[in-house]
Amino acid sequence: MSHPSEPPRITPLALAEATPPALDTAALERVRRQPLQHRHSAAELQWRSGLVKLLNDALATELVCVLRYKRHHYTAHGLASPRIAEEFAVHAAEEMTHADRLARRIVQLGGEPDFAPETLLQRSHAPYDASAELNTMIRVNLVAERVAVESYSQLVRVVGDRDPSTRRLLEDLLADEQRHAEELQGWLAL
Repeated sequence: MSHPSEPPRITPLALAEATPPALDTAALERVRRQPLQHRHSAAELQWRSGLVKLLNDALATELVCVLRYKRHHYTAHGLASPRIAEEFAVHAAEEMTHADRLARRIVQLGGEPDFAPETLLQRSHAPYDASAELNTMIRVNLVAERVAVESYSQLVRVVGDRDPSTRRLLEDLLADEQRHAEELQGWLAL
């Protein structure tokens, strides 16, 4: 207990609660003074060029996955095939959305999305597949989704905090690919 003549004790927590939140006005002023056209260093341009290449490889992977899922959608046969075939179509549409988002980000980074059909398979991390048996289709797609999960996990680490917009995109795609892999794993149990 403090004596009446002692000033009240102020703890760090009480001080923090007593200080109103505020923005760093000096940082805001530095941003205001920056020129509108930002010139990138040679190292930054080289890093972006490398990132665009990696994103184009991911784009190729997504496009090959669209094609594989579409083929499997139209050629799936068996007792469980109608339901699974419809899910293949859903996955194909989601992979196409991924491809669109990657292409858009590539352009935002100053690159050009590579849709060249003659090099898709060489640039893709996952293969195309023309299997005829439903269980094989599921297994092939599961492996491809696991490859995508690993690829996006590595890309998230490569990008780190250097490009938050690209990182958020990659994390979104990674979450979708993880969900796809879990669904496919569940289908194998049918």
